[in-house]
Amino acid sequence: MLYDTLIGPFIEFEFMRRALAGVVALSLAGAPIGVFLMLRRMSLVGDAMAHAILPGAAIGFLVSGLNLFAMTFGGLIAGFAVAILSGVVARTTELKEDASLATFYLVSLALGVTIVSMRGTNIDLLHVLFGNILALDDQTLLVIAFNATVTLLAMAVIYRPLVIECVDPLFLRTVSRAGAPTHLVFLALVVINLVNGFHALGTLLSVGLMILPAGVARFWSRDISGMIAVAVASAMLSGYAGLVLSYVTRVPSGPAIILVAAGLYVASVLFGNVGGLVRRLFPGRHLEA
Repeated sequence: MLYDTLIGPFIEFEFMRRALAGVVALSLAGAPIGVFLMLRRMSLVGDAMAHAILPGAAIGFLVSGLNLFAMTFGGLIAGFAVAILSGVVARTTELKEDASLATFYLVSLALGVTIVSMRGTNIDLLHVLFGNILALDDQTLLVIAFNATVTLLAMAVIYRPLVIECVDPLFLRTVSRAGAPTHLVFLALVVINLVNGFHALGTLLSVGLMILPAGVARFWSRDISGMIAVAVASAMLSGYAGLVLSYVTRVPSGPAIILVAAGLYVASVLFGNVGGLVRRLFPGRHLEA
């Protein structure tokens, strides 16, 4: 019985294996990005950027339908454009960057929904907004894997200045000029991974496998490398368990994955050994001098 539920679907159905492979790729690349978004207090920025890619993807849909490369290219251009424009507005006016991003993401969301509605049906709109990880084909899976590989390689290059900037940005600006390029590369990686998640989970849920596992990791490790490891593991577990939940129930696969990740987050808030509520209410004995 357990075999038929936990392993059987991935042995029997190719679409389940593809979905699992997509979840693994998204977890490997997106979870570390989510950890740094959390450490840099940019979690809501990630959510705003997830909506920012919608008009570009929608224009790609308007031109070529549900074409993988048109929607990917359009999403990347829109994401980069919003990131640059919000930064320019924040630096040339008195408006803060978070308010600027909020404005752009609301406009982007409304514009994207309008464009998709002009050309497509309600089903197309649901596909764009919520995705369908069970419908991943070979081309989409290759794009996700390629973007994940690029992300991991780029993260390996900028890892040190990225960590230093999270801990002490003033020190990094004092000893090196790597701060600004590192920030730009990091924003580019955020956009790339949001476009990655868009193909599997849609624009509304694409940020879920980045932010929720990072929140889980915060309650289990104080070390950045430890947080990244916990975040990747929890993202993979959420993806696998969500796919199984979707298979045995009528819950859609994307929301099922995010709901499992949310469950892990709630459990971490309660029982995590780094600031969890139970740990705080019932602290262990400490050595007395």
